[in-house]
Amino acid sequence: MSTQLLIYERAVPLSSQRHKGWSVKTGADYAFARQVNSVPLVAVEFPHAAAEYSIVFAGKDEAMMPIAILGMRDNENLYLNEANGWDAKYIPAFIRRYPFVFSSNENQSTFTLCIDEEFAGCNQEGRGEHLFDADGNRTQYLENVLRFVNDYQGQFRRTQLFCKKLQELDLLEPMQAQFTVGTGQQLRLAGFMAVNRERLKNLPEDQITALFKTDELELIYLHLQSMKNFNAMVERTATHVADQKSDEETKAVEESAPPAKEGLH
Repeated sequence: MSTQLLIYERAVPLSSQRHKGWSVKTGADYAFARQVNSVPLVAVEFPHAAAEYSIVFAGKDEAMMPIAILGMRDNENLYLNEANGWDAKYIPAFIRRYPFVFSSNENQSTFTLCIDEEFAGCNQEGRGEHLFDADGNRTQYLENVLRFVNDYQGQFRRTQLFCKKLQELDLLEPMQAQFTVGTGQQLRLAGFMAVNRERLKNLPEDQITALFKTDELELIYLHLQSMKNFNAMVERTATHVADQKSDEETKAVEESAPPAKEGLH
């Protein structure tokens, strides 16, 4: 599965000394996520994400996090169209916060706002939103970014506690998805975990009640419901594989065709 910072190529601390003349142009171009087949989710996203993505869990111990599956093969995001637009109503917050991200020290007591300087929208020509004003102060845009990233970090911590609870209750089990697309190609996705329904049903009543009161039971059922979206993912994959095969056949025909003869002048 994907790592959390996979889309970040060169994230550096944001500062007025280094980035005073910088602007960021964002929009509907998500080419930076073209080769990402999964992204982390925070718990507050479950109600929106569960309608369109399969939500599973990946990682171990404190690194365990929910993720949204974007593709069944490595380096493949099936939620991007040919124009690099996002082909879904809900876009995960991990994608929306790019090119910004927090970095932290070892004990996570200090967080620093960073920016991926390799993002195509970063520029010094004034395109998009300025990061700092002429006096080196944060612009309203940057203040909004900081607020969003800070809120994301808070939700990230809450999600870590949720994942810790699932592990303590021994509700997660390793899973894999296998399917065959129309071309006969067999694909397999592994390395993730899901809640075991039987283990959930067999929890003592007091533990079920505790999960209910913290809304974590709702998150569990949203996760389980989202697993049905694997069917839609299979359809997306089959379409993508068929398109790739068609493109390859077209290219092969073009390469094998004899060169056109020059006309008389």
